[in-house]
Amino acid sequence: MGFWKSLFSTSDVTAAPKPAESDRYTTPALTVGNARIFFSTDREIDLYELEELCDAVGWSRRPLRKVKKAIQHSFLVVSMWEQRGAQRRLIGFSRATSDHAFNATIWDVVVHPDYQGKGLGKALMRQMIKRLRSEDISNITLFADPHVVDFYRGLGFMSDPEGIKGMFWYPD
Repeated sequence: MGFWKSLFSTSDVTAAPKPAESDRYTTPALTVGNARIFFSTDREIDLYELEELCDAVGWSRRPLRKVKKAIQHSFLVVSMWEQRGAQRRLIGFSRATSDHAFNATIWDVVVHPDYQGKGLGKALMRQMIKRLRSEDISNITLFADPHVVDFYRGLGFMSDPEGIKGMFWYPD
C-alpha cells in the first residue's frame, strides 16, 4: 500500500480541512496563491464552459449532446473550480466510467493551461482516485496521449506489466 500512501501524502498545493460530503462546492480544497480551488461532483456543468476549457488545451470539439450524455452516464464526475470573490471559473474536469464493483476507467482529464504546472492536475487525479477507492473500486485504468504518460506515471499509473491487453475496434 506504499503507492496509495505516497499518492495522498505529498502535494504541490496546500490542503484545507475536509469538507462535508453534502456540500455542492466544497470549502476550499486547495489554496494556490490567492486563489481558492474547489472540487465538485455536481454533474450540472455548463457545457459551453466545459467546451471552452477543452478548447483551451486544443482538444477537438465534440457534439455537446454527446458530451452531456457521457457526463450523465459516468460513474463519477469531478470538476475543479477557481473561486475569486463571487467569480467562479471551471479550471479542471475529469470523469470515470465503471462496472460499479471492480473496475473504473478515467476519461477526459483536462486542466486549463493557465493552471498547469501548479500541482492541480495531480490534485484532480487524487480526488478521482480517492473517490473511486471510497467506492471500493480496485482496478483503475486510463488512456493517455504520449505527451502525458510521464504525468500519470508520476501518480503511480503504469503500463500493463504483462504487455498490452487492450484492444480497440473503430468503425471504418
